Amino acid sequence: MLPSMGIVTTRTGSVPTTLRTDWQAELARAIRDPLELCRRLELPESFVAAAVEAARSFPLLAPLPFVERMRVGDENDPLLLQVLPLGKELQTDPRYSVDPLGEAAATLSPGLLKKYAGRALIVTTGACAVHCRYCFRRHFPYHDGRLSDRLNAAVECIGEDETIEEVLLSGGDPLMLDDDLLATLVSRIGSIEHVKRLRIHTRLPVVIPSRVDHQLIRWLEATKLTTVIVVHANHARELDTPVADALRQLKETGAMLLNQAVLLRRVNDRVEDQESLCRRLANIGVIPYYLHQLDRVEGAVHFEADRDLGVAIIAELRRRLPGYATPRFVQEITGESHKRVLI
Repeated sequence: MLPSMGIVTTRTGSVPTTLRTDWQAELARAIRDPLELCRRLELPESFVAAAVEAARSFPLLAPLPFVERMRVGDENDPLLLQVLPLGKELQTDPRYSVDPLGEAAATLSPGLLKKYAGRALIVTTGACAVHCRYCFRRHFPYHDGRLSDRLNAAVECIGEDETIEEVLLSGGDPLMLDDDLLATLVSRIGSIEHVKRLRIHTRLPVVIPSRVDHQLIRWLEATKLTTVIVVHANHARELDTPVADALRQLKETGAMLLNQAVLLRRVNDRVEDQESLCRRLANIGVIPYYLHQLDRVEGAVHFEADRDLGVAIIAELRRRLPGYATPRFVQEITGESHKRVLI
């Protein structure tokens, strides 16, 4: 059974002071007030009222290691645009929904999804270290019940389905959980004979690189499962030296490192943006895996870039970069048995 212990499980990520590690202390100092973010970055105070209103339904959360990579005084900074609440989030569009990927229909048990053959995804927690404004799970009905009960039920369900050979840990962000709990969870998954691979989807090493500490490395090295870690960076400036060092430590555990990005209007919708990101990823040992067309989640209308633009960007990247450094441009279509590869 999975123990109940000191875990981050809230959307705000608060942790009792006595239990904080270095990365949790960084999280505790994260900016949650739009006025504080605007003042720190010397942005016009005219931004504040709309940011406060947009943050009512999806709060601002921006850790300082990420904020410190933003350009002071630049209201179009590509990192800022990913986290600053805007009045545009209040726009409605009938093509956008609270469940853009139809995940409710793919639920096997609370927090356990099976959308694709051979794979099951555990929504481990609703907590993240950063609130990306385009998040496709920004309206996800995270369960408030006992976490250990939900994880136990998920593991038991996986154990009963011999078609599952790969388990994905997602969220929220699975690395918001306590390392002892993660070690126990991964050990239990690894004891299921038909499960061969573990995939971890996380943004934490990018936004708070100190999350990659000896405890995390220890349980990653201990698992017998073939491990894939999928990080999420949308712009080359997210990948500074501390992030690169953290990712190298993860790679030294034997894990395969992949990156998934989302094509975002005004953030990374130029060939030069994507080329710089892919080159930086390749140089630090991370494979640019997917570039996603935006999932149409309610509140993210203003982030959508034209799909044909994404196709053109990848076509040009293929002329400029090696194959291993060029991502596939994909779109997830509700009900389809796999992601649709657009190019």
